[in-house]
Amino acid sequence: MILTNAITRMALALGLTALIDVAQAGTLRCGSQLISEGDRMFEVQQKCGQPVSQDIIGYKETVNDYRQVDQVQVQEWVYGPSNGMYQFLRFEGGRLVRIDSKRGN
Repeated sequence: MILTNAITRMALALGLTALIDVAQAGTLRCGSQLISEGDRMFEVQQKCGQPVSQDIIGYKETVNDYRQVDQVQVQEWVYGPSNGMYQFLRFEGGRLVRIDSKRGN
């Protein structure tokens, strides 16, 4: 009985931790401001300042609402290090689509 309760509590704690990690994956704090996936490039730059690196990765083909093929530019911006972490922001067509964090060496 005690073992079952401990396992249940551990599973619940791990589930909540995973849920929190998923919720935080699409946002980043820049000072007192938050940026989120879907934000425009100029909004990110206003809130976070100039990135330490800004590269054009290439182009991606997308299909719009009218089933027309468009090409959008893909960029990667890097911020940091902040507390030993670098933030990698990926933009497609001027919109933030992914935020990754990696510890610097």
